[in-house]
Amino acid sequence: MYTFYSRILVAYDGSELSKKALEMTKKLANQDEKIEIHVVSVVTPINAGAEFGIPYEHIRIEQQKKVQELLDDVKVSLEDLPNKKEIVMLKGRPAEMIVDYAKNRNTDLLVIGSRGLSTFKEIILGSVSHNVVQHAPCPVLVAK
Repeated sequence: MYTFYSRILVAYDGSELSKKALEMTKKLANQDEKIEIHVVSVVTPINAGAEFGIPYEHIRIEQQKKVQELLDDVKVSLEDLPNKKEIVMLKGRPAEMIVDYAKNRNTDLLVIGSRGLSTFKEIILGSVSHNVVQHAPCPVLVAK
């Protein structure tokens, strides 16, 4: 089957809507085994409190451990697909890192949940989703 997309990027944070985005991507990838699947999850650096001597190293390590567990689950979820897969943990500001990754990998389609795990919510889209939609170098499919 012919598809317009040869390289699909999924932004994944373990939220229900990011799980839905991953499922949508799997369905698209099932159309053609030549479609590459890239899954990224972003760890946001924690620096607040460092100036007061509060040690955040253990929090950062725990955060990375949880993200790695999420990505390990993604690997298992994608095992049945013969497609080429790249599953990556990025560090930085989520929207910025997702958009940069999409640009650097010549992504054809970016799939993201309309809201993630953040407690801050915008009226229509989450702040990360909104920023990604505005700055992505390719079409964005928003899972609701």
